[in-house]
Amino acid sequence: MKRTSSSNMSVRAFTVIELLVVVSIIALLVGILLPAIGKARDQARVTISLGNLRNLATANASYSAEFADRQFTLVNDSIGQYGTSVSAFNAYYQAHGGTLEDHTHPGPILGWGYLHGDPGAAYLWFVYRTHESGDEQHGAFNAANAGLNLPVNFGGAVAYFGSFRLPNVQQLNQYVNGKFYDKIFYAPKDVIPLETITTGGYAGANCFDDPGEYCDRPPISGQGEIPVWSSYCFSPAAMLNPLVMARNDPGDLTRNGFQDPWTLPGGYRSPAMSQALHPSLKTHMIEHHWLQNRAIDCNPGFTGGPYSNNCEPYYFNHSSVSAPATLFYDGHVSMVGIREAMRADGRVSVQTGGDWGLWSRDTFFGNDGYLIPYSYDQANTSFHILTTDGIRGRDFTTN
Repeated sequence: MKRTSSSNMSVRAFTVIELLVVVSIIALLVGILLPAIGKARDQARVTISLGNLRNLATANASYSAEFADRQFTLVNDSIGQYGTSVSAFNAYYQAHGGTLEDHTHPGPILGWGYLHGDPGAAYLWFVYRTHESGDEQHGAFNAANAGLNLPVNFGGAVAYFGSFRLPNVQQLNQYVNGKFYDKIFYAPKDVIPLETITTGGYAGANCFDDPGEYCDRPPISGQGEIPVWSSYCFSPAAMLNPLVMARNDPGDLTRNGFQDPWTLPGGYRSPAMSQALHPSLKTHMIEHHWLQNRAIDCNPGFTGGPYSNNCEPYYFNHSSVSAPATLFYDGHVSMVGIREAMRADGRVSVQTGGDWGLWSRDTFFGNDGYLIPYSYDQANTSFHILTTDGIRGRDFTTN
């Protein structure tokens, strides 16, 4: 048998050119696959957010069923009878006896929680009281806390804020699972609040894991303890009497434009869900921050934000490319575009000769609306927040 010497065998190796071709093919595949993977991950997060809104639609329906079709509210229907500003809460307190526990106007309840997140420590009731304990027989009036009861504040210490930002208080979260910091109230793409929640408890604790109904957080210098607000907000216009943000319609004497809810009888009375005339076109809840197509996280126009690194994100109406996940009054959810909202408002304004559009420009916020000057680009809309005719209005002209 003839054997071949190993010294005569040739070994074939890749050439440099072949290696470069292989590397190039791998790089090409990675370049193709990574955007697809990123897009799939992004879409999954959007799907979760839409699912959160569906769950919140169920919670709102449960609340409404228990309260004779009424919407969620934190304010007494007749609070305007006691005054023409948040000081009415003080008059309410005095008129009902002036004792703290029994006669203060109910405040937003955050829930029971362990002090400093320690299960072995005291178990406290976290609530934004309109009156606080003091040295006198009755508590001191707290205008900022009282303002949180209102759907939206048109001025004062908490202007632009209100109960429309508080869907996770106990008054409503009891229809979900009874926790303020529940992931249902936070969109997966809302990274700034999520980072603050997961590291923002005492000693860096994750507030999602806290065993209480509410997670106690370290106070912010000069502000006190500030909760991490939900990713989702109600339409404050729809939480008010529809006449508050009525259209300025020369052909309808009952609609003469914006009316101060403090001076309008029943201005703060929460409307029934069934009052929505255009339920498929009127937004109910929406992602409050600019999450879709976001170019930058923090808005430099705001200072002293409650989130990590004092960051305050841009809002959903602060970019023309924003497309927030949205719940409508008929219960359907979808992504809506800011450009689409602006075009719809423009069409209605042209049709009415400029008398009114789809959002009210004659409130105390004027043409600047819901902090429009803080926009990232040419976005110019306050739909959802200042909807003309409130719950009886619409935010879009077509589905």
